Amino acid sequence: MAEVAAGPRPEDCPGTSSAQAGSAAACQGCPNQRLCAAGAAAADPAELAELRERLRSVKHTVLVLSGKGGVGKSTFSALLAHGLAADEAKQVALLDIDICGPSIPKMMGLEGEQVHQSGSGWSPVYVEENLGVMSVGFLLSSPDDAVIWRGPKKNGLIKQFLRDVDWGEIDYLIVDTPPGTSDEHLSIVQYLSATHIDGAVIITTPQEVSLQDVRKEINFCHKVKLPIIGVVENMSGFICPKCKNESQIFPPTTGGAEKMCQNLNVSLLGKVPLDPQIGKSCDKGQSFLSEAPESPATLSYRSIIQRIQEYCDQQHFQEEKII
Repeated sequence: MAEVAAGPRPEDCPGTSSAQAGSAAACQGCPNQRLCAAGAAAADPAELAELRERLRSVKHTVLVLSGKGGVGKSTFSALLAHGLAADEAKQVALLDIDICGPSIPKMMGLEGEQVHQSGSGWSPVYVEENLGVMSVGFLLSSPDDAVIWRGPKKNGLIKQFLRDVDWGEIDYLIVDTPPGTSDEHLSIVQYLSATHIDGAVIITTPQEVSLQDVRKEINFCHKVKLPIIGVVENMSGFICPKCKNESQIFPPTTGGAEKMCQNLNVSLLGKVPLDPQIGKSCDKGQSFLSEAPESPATLSYRSIIQRIQEYCDQQHFQEEKII
């Protein structure tokens, strides 16, 4: 029987910013080898300078990631934006770079809205005076339209969102990403390398099938030198509104996010229990935090949001000390 050659292993990837990118032994057989070897994976210095100028008024940038789809990443991004914008003194922007599955317009109550052009660039669509949103969903003629694009076109739109949107003075830029560790993730990290990224919040659910992919996402962050703010375990049990007993809908058979974070030395920001009202609020385009202020899930969200704010403030304080 003929032997089948093993393909490249993701854990052996030297990283796109490495001097060995495209030439290391682990790169053999990788579909992106030619791009990395040619330097195409690196952003153009002139582009980075342009993006740095456009984004210089953004104080904090937080990426929301997950290796797994369907774990509530966009829901978390939307509620993180709502939670931060609850402070009217803060300006918050939510950028949706899930090009093929833009859920943010629906969740933010902005479905059917369109992007407008001004002299200073594209104008975000506003939920509140201090909460602006940008998504490919605003560029589609119908929310049912499929976006059938290859990587370069996706990358071009992400760059355009960063370069051409007139965000103004922003305290928090929240970036909602698609699941995985592919084109969109590489592009946003490379383009934002021109500025400062506070870090990534990684979303998972308790079961091992989700944790497997989240470990890959954590590895991706290490490869591209993206700081990890912490992990959020979503759908972490269900608390009955009648008897208040908790049931494990998705049992943490391998210890859940808590055990994974201990093993990988990553912070666990918190656990959010299931609440049917979350899905209903998202479908209506309303903030669950406002609609169910006493829900255990809301209390968990508020605690997690506070920890993210504290992390970002600490990062800002350390930067000022260096300056």
